[in-house]
Amino acid sequence: MSSLASSASSSGLSKATAMLDRAISTSNPPPLTDTTPAEICEQTGLRKPVPLKRALPWMATLLLLVAGDIGAYLVAYLLFLPFLPGDSKGVALEPAFTLAALAAILLYASASLYPGYRLHDHEHLRRRATASIKVAALAALAAILLSAGPGLLLATIGFLGVGLVLQPVTHWAARGLCWRLGIWGERAAIVAGRNRIPALMAHFTYRWQYGIRPEPYSPDTLGISPENKPRIALIAGDTGSLLDEITTMRREFAEVILLSDMPNFKITGLQPADVGGEIGVRLAVGENPVDLNLVRRALDLAIAIPAMLLFAPFILIAAAAIYAIDPGPVFFRQAREGLAGKPVHVLKLRTMYRDAEQRLDALIRENPAIRTEWLTHFKLRHDPRILPVIGHILRSTSFDELPQLVNVITGEMALVGPRPFPEYHLRAMDGDFRHKRHSVTPGLTGLWQISERSNADLNLQQQLDEFYIDNKSIWFDWHILLRTIPAVFKRSGAF
Repeated sequence: MSSLASSASSSGLSKATAMLDRAISTSNPPPLTDTTPAEICEQTGLRKPVPLKRALPWMATLLLLVAGDIGAYLVAYLLFLPFLPGDSKGVALEPAFTLAALAAILLYASASLYPGYRLHDHEHLRRRATASIKVAALAALAAILLSAGPGLLLATIGFLGVGLVLQPVTHWAARGLCWRLGIWGERAAIVAGRNRIPALMAHFTYRWQYGIRPEPYSPDTLGISPENKPRIALIAGDTGSLLDEITTMRREFAEVILLSDMPNFKITGLQPADVGGEIGVRLAVGENPVDLNLVRRALDLAIAIPAMLLFAPFILIAAAAIYAIDPGPVFFRQAREGLAGKPVHVLKLRTMYRDAEQRLDALIRENPAIRTEWLTHFKLRHDPRILPVIGHILRSTSFDELPQLVNVITGEMALVGPRPFPEYHLRAMDGDFRHKRHSVTPGLTGLWQISERSNADLNLQQQLDEFYIDNKSIWFDWHILLRTIPAVFKRSGAF
């Protein structure tokens, strides 16, 4: 039975390969925009792809993959146990193996092996082996520090080695189960010349392990809601004028990937070895829901709540000083644009006189130099609207922004992100950039606040914000948070 299945699969692949050759060599191919993976399977005899089920969460995929690796370690434990040296048996054995397996799985996760889409199989093996070697090195260090016997160390290393050998099998089984349940893979638009679309679609349809559910790219998909179109775009080398529209594609798709060569045919001349064993180089990287949603939110709350408790007495002291100089409300809320364009009511300590808007209007009318400075930075270096002493202190240290920790706790803002701008500031920016800002949660601090602060003009503000949005990650956020502290104490560029 297995030989018949293998023969049928090989026959289907041969037909697919022949079709690829014809598609690539044909100078005047027929229209291909309506071709679907199911139709390709009918033409070539390949097995039809299982429909993607959106109702099941991505977490189910991750749990099945992790369960596969845990299964490999359980089998390794059972196989290895009878051969363990006598001095390694006992109470310490199970905790040592458990910690080693847990550390390896955490390293797998950090190496993007869950779910591991868009990676070549040899890259899966390399990353797993690297993680196992790191855990073995940590186990050796722990054995030295704890003066543990060599038997326990050798048993742990052997356990990791056997688990590494078994994992390709259990991972294959878990991945296959995800595929059959319809929870494996991501929809991807194939952006290529017409003669290459069927080749690439057949390639990824047959090799479903890459996690690519190919669809032919059509300009008609631009502008439709994200849930109704592919999440990523895969670009082959002969896209012609479509490469000129890369900015549009970066905005329309969560990820844009320039494909590298495949084992059976050339695409761009880019090699997987050049891009870490992936199927291509990422021109635009989308958010990983695990990293940038759950983890970021947890970190925001873990920092914002204690910080709010710590700074609350100082905020009250500053509020009292404001009231003493200019009696009236000491806090104010200003509606600004947040995630998906929704309004965010930013909370701040008041640092200006209550009639600041009237004073600004008069200054702009009467002084052309002030008008030019305002239109360039939307700030004034010597602003007569600011309250004496306390207002300058609060603004130069950015202490007036601390009440926005409340916005972070409520989820309207994040600790790190592009600053939410008032409407008059946003009107000076182009529509594409405003649309791009809608894709991220505004932050209490951001890249241009730590690098330029108030010295940045409108163009530089936009450039820095775009750079952050295109490269955002947990590590980039931590870098900005750590840089915020010296930037505040340095006080340069703040007014």
